Amino acid sequence: MNAVGIDVSKGRSTVSIIRQFGEVVRAPFDVSHTAEDLKELAALIKSLPGETKVLMESTGNFYEPVARTLSAEGIFVCVVNAWLIKQYNVNHMRRAKTDNKDSMKLAAFCIDCWLELVEYRPEEDIRRDLKLLNRQYQLNIKAQTQVRLHLISQLELTFPGIRGQFTSPIRNTDGHEKWVDFVSAFPHRDRVAKLSLSVFKTKYRSFCKKKGYQYTESKAVQIHTFSRSVVCSLNLDDTVGFVIGNLTSQLIMLMENSFEIRRRMTELAVQLPEYDTVLGLFGVGKTTAPQLIAEIGDPRRFHSAKAITAYAWLDTEPDDSGQIVNKGERHITKRGPAFLRKTLFMVMTTYLEMKPQEEPVYQFLDKKRSEGKMYYVYMIAAANKFLRIYYARVRDALKEQ
Repeated sequence: MNAVGIDVSKGRSTVSIIRQFGEVVRAPFDVSHTAEDLKELAALIKSLPGETKVLMESTGNFYEPVARTLSAEGIFVCVVNAWLIKQYNVNHMRRAKTDNKDSMKLAAFCIDCWLELVEYRPEEDIRRDLKLLNRQYQLNIKAQTQVRLHLISQLELTFPGIRGQFTSPIRNTDGHEKWVDFVSAFPHRDRVAKLSLSVFKTKYRSFCKKKGYQYTESKAVQIHTFSRSVVCSLNLDDTVGFVIGNLTSQLIMLMENSFEIRRRMTELAVQLPEYDTVLGLFGVGKTTAPQLIAEIGDPRRFHSAKAITAYAWLDTEPDDSGQIVNKGERHITKRGPAFLRKTLFMVMTTYLEMKPQEEPVYQFLDKKRSEGKMYYVYMIAAANKFLRIYYARVRDALKEQ
């Protein structure tokens, strides 16, 4: 039994090789993440007599080149959560931490958990790309929210209440919103109020034609009347125009990016066999379906519904000792994929808004709510049940194919 522990970092890794009872085959040594060095490492590992397993932590994306290279060479590779290694064999007072010690610790963990190690399987290109796009989408949405809130606060000084004059939804061709396009052309109430109604109608008609919106005369009259009734805190000058123009251009760019990312995510998701099943679940739309698929990955890698809820860290840790069994309120562990829990929370919000009485997830949610559970408690409990239903339906659909 040859246990190879690899402590991965950016650009290089520290490797240790041991056998049972602490026999050191190779003391810790460094390997660069180059094609030549990784090929030499693979040759060294394959030359070891007996059975060999390689263990490394899932540290960001740094482990991927090493794991993929060694796995392609036919070597057994296992990638584990860094939290498991952190909690393993804490039997010393000093908190010394070096790459050499970490690689030896990984090799020792490999020996102790030899029979429980699960072999690493590289993710399909489609699923990997889908997950990459989802992370980019979440980052884009975060930036978009910040810019949107800042723009709204600035408009309270230049054109208060103008956002409420528009009720058009987000345009499904490019992700634009009419009120954002409008304030990019009319950043201050004076740009409207100081014009006569006939002149503003002409300008508003030209704006609608240029941006692709439907023009109605009643809306032009409504906006013109409203602009003359509001009071702003800042006078119109070059600085005000620059600030509002800069914010609207940033927001429009982010909205267009979000739309393009969603489109690309849908193109990838429809190629996966579970897409139609996931889209058919209540509360899941064309935006959240690719997000769920991206964060959950291939559901066939989970052996049970308990495994998928444990992966999302929506379960609670057991807490009992002797005759004492704690069945009271316990927090979820909450160490897994945060983006998955965020998407599930969005789905649960849809259940609350739509109130589908025939859906088992809503029935369960409503039951917990009627018991007096706190908001986050019944939302997480319902998300747990939804995830179990997701696993069962997707698994059955994949079996039929």
